[in-house]
Amino acid sequence: TSLFVKELNEGKPDLFVTSGHATEKDLQLGFRYRNGVFRCKNGSLFGSDLSGQRHVVKSPNPKVYMPIGNCLMGHLQGPDSMAAAFLKSAGVHQMMGYVEVTWYGYMGWGCLDYFVEQPGRYTFNEAFFANHHALIHRLETSFPEIARHIPSNSRARPHIGRPSPEARKLRLGTNDARGLLFDRDIVAFYGDPAWQAKMADGKLNWEQILVREGDEHRFTVLPKLGRNSYQPVNTNGVQRGYRPFISFFDKRIGPAKIVSGQELNPVVTDTFILVPNPPSKQPPKSIEIVFRAKDADASH
Repeated sequence: TSLFVKELNEGKPDLFVTSGHATEKDLQLGFRYRNGVFRCKNGSLFGSDLSGQRHVVKSPNPKVYMPIGNCLMGHLQGPDSMAAAFLKSAGVHQMMGYVEVTWYGYMGWGCLDYFVEQPGRYTFNEAFFANHHALIHRLETSFPEIARHIPSNSRARPHIGRPSPEARKLRLGTNDARGLLFDRDIVAFYGDPAWQAKMADGKLNWEQILVREGDEHRFTVLPKLGRNSYQPVNTNGVQRGYRPFISFFDKRIGPAKIVSGQELNPVVTDTFILVPNPPSKQPPKSIEIVFRAKDADASH
């Protein structure tokens, strides 16, 4: 416990990632073994070791906190909530967190796939946004009958209906449908979304290029790691890898018309393009989507 606190206080980390047992009131540092806990009081964070000794967190340097696999770390219940304490006394400028007991994990662990495993490509806000839309895309394409269902509560068990052919290809079933619906609605983002937090540029397994000439837009993905280019970078955790390729536009666009690449099933919205990346036994190939669209304010 003291080492965790020392690293936060003296190591000045820019990113803090946790998983394991937690509630709104504490973060347990051990999962399958006994260890101390992080707790808070009046918005101040501290570590409490097994002997009961308190180690105060004083870590004002700006950072991102990702409790990707922790239950309830995003559930704010006043100043004595862990989320409030991390924001107030641990220098956290942006964080995400589950507001319920997590059990599926797509929305939490997937943020790593966009933010950490594609270093320098997305801000943390963009990574969170991209992963949420990857989740919505999976719901819409795999379980269209319930994709827009609004559960009466987080424990509701809606009738799922028949999985789509896409769901069967991905070997997704009823539990996945319920898990995606659950994760869609119970992960919160805290902090100023305009604040720019990025990983340092690093190794990327594929290159993404989005260019525009007049009203013509061209999105290209180029594999850089041979057969493994589009494979999961890291499989630790749950629901990892095979996230769609996503690129954001500099400004909002109007309705788009696909010129080429329709067979790749792209989704073009007013703010981004999404291209599915399903598991495949075939060698990865370059991807190119060409579409036409005017700026949103010029399309009326």
